[in-house]
Amino acid sequence: MTKLLFVCLGNICRSPAAENIMNHLVAQAGMSDRIECDSAGTASYHTGNPPDRRMRAAAANRDLPMVGKARQFTKADFTAFDLILAMDRENYHNILALVGSAAPSENLQEQYRDKVKLMCDFATEHLDKEVPDPYYGGAEGFDYVIDLLLDACSGLLLELETTAAKKV
Repeated sequence: MTKLLFVCLGNICRSPAAENIMNHLVAQAGMSDRIECDSAGTASYHTGNPPDRRMRAAAANRDLPMVGKARQFTKADFTAFDLILAMDRENYHNILALVGSAAPSENLQEQYRDKVKLMCDFATEHLDKEVPDPYYGGAEGFDYVIDLLLDACSGLLLELETTAAKKV
């Protein structure tokens, strides 16, 4: 089982969208028994809240389910997940800032650091380096994030399928 964790700031827009899109793509690919997804935020602003209503609306326009409740990223997530996907560089650096306190030895620090990637590294059609935060914008920002995450999640799934095929 490969465990993926998608991380943004508040865990109500980008990371739950990525989690739900990835779950949708994984189910379509018949890989739900091999890939498990979750999401978290680097801040605790929205802990326990569902995804933002505007993100749910943008996802619904594409027949994508949007479920879950916000939670904060914890040090335990380093060991619980195989890959941690940050939505932007600030999230990436905030996650890595916890590596030192989560891993007392240098070998463990490097192991944990290698698990953290930027989500847009997997995009194949969009040139964005970060998933923009649509929280303070209009509906078009949420629509764009869905499009970008569909691209990046598709690329990530392809990468996971390729890696799994090499192991067989």
